[in-house]
Amino acid sequence: MSERRSLYPPIEPFRTGRLRVSDLHEIAWAESGNPAGKPVVVLHGGPGGGSSPFLRQGHDPARYRVVTFDQRGCGLSTPHAELEGNTTWDLVADIERLREHLGIDRWQVVGGSWGSTLALAYAVTHAERVTEMVLRGLFTIRKAEIDWFYQHGASMIFPDRWQEYIAPIPEAERGDLVAAFYRRLTGNDPEVRRAAARAWSVWEGATLSLLPVPEREAAFGEDEFADAMARIECHYFVNRGFFPRDGWLIDEARKLSHLPVTMIHGRYDVVTPLDTALLLKQAMPDAQLLIIPDAGHWGMEPGIQDAMVRTTDAYAGLG
Repeated sequence: MSERRSLYPPIEPFRTGRLRVSDLHEIAWAESGNPAGKPVVVLHGGPGGGSSPFLRQGHDPARYRVVTFDQRGCGLSTPHAELEGNTTWDLVADIERLREHLGIDRWQVVGGSWGSTLALAYAVTHAERVTEMVLRGLFTIRKAEIDWFYQHGASMIFPDRWQEYIAPIPEAERGDLVAAFYRRLTGNDPEVRRAAARAWSVWEGATLSLLPVPEREAAFGEDEFADAMARIECHYFVNRGFFPRDGWLIDEARKLSHLPVTMIHGRYDVVTPLDTALLLKQAMPDAQLLIIPDAGHWGMEPGIQDAMVRTTDAYAGLG
């Protein structure tokens, strides 16, 4: 077996900017790598997570023009943690606005976790603009997926961390934890909102990878990050991703069978279990599914890094 590869070295953007996408929202974007390279848009997770520097490192900077942006309400986009005018379809429209703004005809679409959801939603509505897709930690906001991580399932694997997660919610309200958190995250008491946001966000930060990463967990607990992450995630989950019905995105993925698609998923992904990737593989039989035997959900795990750079290198000459 060949030695595992790491992501490409850290890189700074060669251009940044802001784009007004509605009367309320403005998004921050960045371009990295080669201005004349193959275009790719990399979609961050959450929703509400904001772009991380490592998202610029999954592609060869000599061969790719890498576009990243902070989705509505998070990262450097404004207004912060705003829920109004913040839906999946608003974000899909933002991707198209950004593509046009940057003068790109077609591009590779890459997304991890919620980014994979958004990538699929974009592709099923704008397939003609997609050269290929690379999806990591597959997630489609089905009720079963939400229930697993936020109601019962992952709770049995991380029972100690689960107790910290549910602590802000009185026992009488724990029959629907997402709804209980939503009431607090959208309420008027700033202390209640802060405590709920931190519990929600740290639960995710503590369970992302096969092995613990204390620095990441601490970052997920910081007030500003946690507020956007928890409020926006919960908003999307209460509204089931703003999709017409449960399972809609998997059904629609059948339309993408003509596109080159690679899916990368950790065997021990507790946040978004492998089941979803297998269902998407059934919907897109020609897609490649890479199951990483010693990884969880995090895009920085060694096996996932290796699969990402090998996949994007292979796609560098296409489209």
